[in-house]
Amino acid sequence: MCGIVGVVGDRQAVDFIVQGLRRLEYRGYDSAGIAALDPGDAEISVCKTAGRIDNLASRLAKQHIVGATGIGHTRWATHGPATETNAHPHVGQGGEVVLVHNGVIENYAKLKETLIARGYEFATETDSEVIAHLLEECRRRRLADAKPGAVPTDQQLIDIVQDALAQLRGTYGLAILFKQRPELIVAARLGSPLVVGVADDVHYLASDASPLAGFTDKIVYLADHQIALLKADSLQVRHRDHGAIEHSVEVIEIDASDVDLGGYEHYMLKEIFEQPQSIENTMRGRLSLDDATAVFGGLNLSPQELRGVDRILLTACGTSWHAALVGEYIIEEMARIPVEVEYASELRYRNPPTPRRTLVFGITQSGETADTLAALREMKRKGHPTLAICNVVGSTIAQEADGGIYLHAGPEIGVASTKAYTSQLAVMAMLGLYFGRLTHLSFDQGYRIIESLQKLPAAVEKALESNDAARKIAEKYQAASNFLYLGRHFNFPTALEGALKLKEISYIHAEGYPAAELKHGPIALVDEQTPSVFIMPRGVVYDKVMSNLEEIKARRGPVIAIASEDDDQVAKIADDVIRIPMVDEFLQPIVSIIPLQLLAYHIAQLRGCDVDKPRNLAKSVTVE
Repeated sequence: MCGIVGVVGDRQAVDFIVQGLRRLEYRGYDSAGIAALDPGDAEISVCKTAGRIDNLASRLAKQHIVGATGIGHTRWATHGPATETNAHPHVGQGGEVVLVHNGVIENYAKLKETLIARGYEFATETDSEVIAHLLEECRRRRLADAKPGAVPTDQQLIDIVQDALAQLRGTYGLAILFKQRPELIVAARLGSPLVVGVADDVHYLASDASPLAGFTDKIVYLADHQIALLKADSLQVRHRDHGAIEHSVEVIEIDASDVDLGGYEHYMLKEIFEQPQSIENTMRGRLSLDDATAVFGGLNLSPQELRGVDRILLTACGTSWHAALVGEYIIEEMARIPVEVEYASELRYRNPPTPRRTLVFGITQSGETADTLAALREMKRKGHPTLAICNVVGSTIAQEADGGIYLHAGPEIGVASTKAYTSQLAVMAMLGLYFGRLTHLSFDQGYRIIESLQKLPAAVEKALESNDAARKIAEKYQAASNFLYLGRHFNFPTALEGALKLKEISYIHAEGYPAAELKHGPIALVDEQTPSVFIMPRGVVYDKVMSNLEEIKARRGPVIAIASEDDDQVAKIADDVIRIPMVDEFLQPIVSIIPLQLLAYHIAQLRGCDVDKPRNLAKSVTVE
């Protein structure tokens, strides 16, 4: 969940690393640090601080660090609190090795005991410091017979790193500096993402592509068990089992403007307003009016194989799990195929009876979610075809799944997902259409669904006009301690997602429920200080939800209604109403979540919360 940046080239590393860390701060922002190495220096220079990147930048302004080779890190704490001591980089005993680490080392306690017995002293509470000392121990052993002052070769460094990695149990993305080789960065990964940016006379290293925007459009995705040696003018990639391998250089379609604020106060607000375009990008080229169906190029399964699917399993975590719930409603209604939705964190440890012809989808924005990856691996081990729905090209889940669908929503920097969620819902709608046309949907039915999908970006654009109304309602309820979110049918998952958004960024307790479940317990929470948010656009359950709303008003509970633009009835009862455009019911979750995202945003802002970097959270959950 931490962020790693590195560079080796012919210019000063610090400026690039600080800028890259700012772009990766959504991955963790408890503390940050940088290490740089220059051929003329006797030591590796290290600077680190607790807190945000701004703290590090202020420290660097006073502590002049030079070097054309450097690594940086922004932390999301797992072992030990967010202190300057626990911040990365970590230095091996003797100062010959410095590293930054993303991941969790499960056997660090045992390794630490062994190293202490050998005379190593530990300054931090982290599992990562173990790796630094372990590398130093392996370095000493490998170079024990070398002449004093002898510079280790590339192969010796590879052997040293592999010796250390062989003793680790867990996950890691590593960037390592060796004092005797100032022209080199060694990178290694297992379960934690790393990419290499390729440019003229410079190579970059990062946890994802966002720091590379504006510096290069060429990228190499490292895979598990690979080690990379980065020099200014060369890149070597080796595999633990296969030795030197040919690496593939790909072109990334990411612009510096994609990862800048673009005039918005926060990334979250920017990404909310990008949704008309991100949804359009998700659907681009995937709707065929000629065949009245959706088109997916990366499923790697023939229509005949897909037609034989008896059951679909959707597995995900957090916001992606809510998208899966909407997918269950859509696919079952359109395709009449049974769909099961599982928390990936539970599925990985359960042993549910799974019919032989079950197709498994893992849904994840980052493509690195540890629980979703583990669940997919378990299902794959049992012989089921696995497909990924994710936003990040070249991510671990994208590489390991048998096929999949990229969202093409663009980089999402805000920790609370917005545009990736609605793009996931758009994919769910297209999958419902696709499987429906494989089974029983008629041409005319498919054609009408496509026409509705094509109108969706304009409907989302119109829904964004609710921003002012959401702001006014936020001013009214910003001091509330609890919220209830209620919806039915397609919009029950919307209630869950709306509540999650409020919890994530404003720290207000909120719960989502099916509206009909209100009288089975949650109604006991209703009082004059607890707002209830009803998601109730017109549809088959509208009258039922209206009855639930009346139950709240009878108990003097304040009501906020998300309602269709032509609904005059609800305004007579609800305290506040936010209007959304009319769309087909299967698309209502996409349109109705927009005002809930805006409501959460404005409440959080009014309460003085850090909207883009909410406490205790990180964007990519790469640890269990």
